[in-house]
Amino acid sequence: MKTPNIVVVGSLNMDLVVSSRRMPRVGETIEGEAIHYIPGGKGANQAVGCGKLGANVAMIGAVGDDAFGSQLIDGLGQAGVKTDAVARLPGVPTGTATILHTPEDNCIVIVPGANAHVSPDAIERSRAIIEAADLLLVQLENPLPAVERALAIARAAGVAAILNPAPAKALPDELIALADWVTPNETEFAALVGESDAGAVQDDASLAAAIERWEARYGNRLVVTLGSRGAATALDGRLVVAPAPRVTPVDTTGAGDCLNAAFAFGIASGQPAEDALAFAVRAASLSVTRFGAQAGMPTRAEVEAAFPEAPRGTDA
Repeated sequence: MKTPNIVVVGSLNMDLVVSSRRMPRVGETIEGEAIHYIPGGKGANQAVGCGKLGANVAMIGAVGDDAFGSQLIDGLGQAGVKTDAVARLPGVPTGTATILHTPEDNCIVIVPGANAHVSPDAIERSRAIIEAADLLLVQLENPLPAVERALAIARAAGVAAILNPAPAKALPDELIALADWVTPNETEFAALVGESDAGAVQDDASLAAAIERWEARYGNRLVVTLGSRGAATALDGRLVVAPAPRVTPVDTTGAGDCLNAAFAFGIASGQPAEDALAFAVRAASLSVTRFGAQAGMPTRAEVEAAFPEAPRGTDA
């Protein structure tokens, strides 16, 4: 298997996770139990995931000219991710997600910061990086015009592109059609297809029909991730489901990012889609047995050791 060259255009956040016994009431100050600073952002998570699996990875994005930005760039470097195209923006804070976690619930406040300043012009300045890649991987935590420009550059250069449509939102048809693969989870799938097909994930026959309608409309391929059930796609007119192996989950935060990273790695390495999807599901299953989205990303050797049987997806 060749070593793939993957470019990730996406977000970089510092997650501030505060643990407390309960949620404060409006106007109330309470004492927390702990705080953890955890590198995050869907783009950065996926870049680290690709890097730990063994790909050559370049990240395109932005952070602030602050301590969090430095920490995020250092973390990417430790995973072997090239960060020359991660801009340091003076006067703009690095993106953050403040997460208040209690035994019963959690709430999250996201400040996009520098992620909101990634523009089409910034993507254009990194055109050569995208054009030299085997695969482009994008999400939706940067402004849509920047995402669309990256996809357009990849399409013009004949570079395969995966669009992970997260977080869930409606998208213009023109943007969707620029991707070769689209990888929504169940919530994101419902947001993209509307009410008519939103419930299709509950039934194999309905899901197969919904994927067929999608591919006829957009001319690309669809992978729907199904949480603990695995993931599904259509190949040669048949629904193929890659089942998730049974594990004891510790932290599911980065499971979707790990699956996207591993699927991108497989496709960019030249694996058949069926094999790439099965590998991606196994990698994501292993990741949830560890704490932290980036820290939990496995190496290829770890995935193969944990699940030596390595089954392909099965016809539903």
